[in-house]
Amino acid sequence: MSHDARRYFALSSPFAMKRGGELHGARVAYETWGTLNAARDNAILILTGLSPSAHAASNHEDPSAGWWEAMIGPGKAIDTSRWFVICVNSLGSDKGSTCAASIDPATGEPYRLDFPELSLEDVANAAHAAVGGLGIDQLACLIGCSMGGMSALAYMVLHPGSVRAHISVDTAPQAQPFAIAIRSLQREAIRLDPQWNQGHYDDAHYPVDGMSIARKLGVITYRSAMEWNGRFARIRLDPEQRDDNPFGLEFEVESYLEGHAQRFVHTFDPNSYLYLSRASDWFDISEYGEGSVLEGLKRIRVEKAMVIGVSTDILFPLEQQEQIADGLRAAGAAVDFVALNSPQGHDAFLVDIPNYSRAIGGFLAGL
Repeated sequence: MSHDARRYFALSSPFAMKRGGELHGARVAYETWGTLNAARDNAILILTGLSPSAHAASNHEDPSAGWWEAMIGPGKAIDTSRWFVICVNSLGSDKGSTCAASIDPATGEPYRLDFPELSLEDVANAAHAAVGGLGIDQLACLIGCSMGGMSALAYMVLHPGSVRAHISVDTAPQAQPFAIAIRSLQREAIRLDPQWNQGHYDDAHYPVDGMSIARKLGVITYRSAMEWNGRFARIRLDPEQRDDNPFGLEFEVESYLEGHAQRFVHTFDPNSYLYLSRASDWFDISEYGEGSVLEGLKRIRVEKAMVIGVSTDILFPLEQQEQIADGLRAAGAAVDFVALNSPQGHDAFLVDIPNYSRAIGGFLAGL
């Protein structure tokens, strides 16, 4: 029996999108942990990376482990005996929110590529509406991880006064050329798969190869060269584990990537992946500061912030975390900047739980 803890917030209809177009009858999925207090001032919102769902941790309705299981719960870094925690699935994601795979009420068919252009500002506005729907005027803390960190910056700049404290995790105020280049290749792999068929695929004709290559490219950039060396070195597969194709899998690292890809395909809608990937490229806080990242960040008003980055992150490099810290400081916030040396690269926030728990738990204890 499958358990589902998701709840749904119906967005205003029409819901206007930043780059034009609008959605009718749209919704976002979310899950919650802990209890909202009488003053409604103990709420923490978590905004996710590109592929996770709202199921950040196990709860009564869904006991399966969430993507940040070790971080959220009674007595954990994000302590649900004190905080009311909300995780919203991004608008445009196929994990319960309205996305390119959803039915367009105007046609009765899936939107596919007729879905309006998606921005992280739309993701932020949808999450803000869901929080308001729970009767919360101001978040005690907004936590954004990876793509969700960019969505969080949009949330705070578009909704001044809606957040008291902020934790920025492995993210950036704008995408750098390297990150854009990688995501562009991921999208190209999907679009070049004949099964993608201009967005007209189904379960029987799913762009497995394109999604597989996109995932492998992602996994390579989510970790660091140091970790690849430490885990795999140049170890070769046993002869019976190799495939017989010319130029087929020979090294353990290739087999590892293949396993990751196989677990990912069919679990995510390719068109939704394309939309969220492009939204990440488009986001740029400098649009709110007349072309200056610092000026854009200075428009954000929070009392306290913690900015966490990893020295081995090639996708969202440490200099970009420093930019966020400097900008929030310039805006008048008390900012803790935490540079971790985790070998895992960008994915460290999912893996190096002891270091992230110490930082995040310590910061939240001081609120």
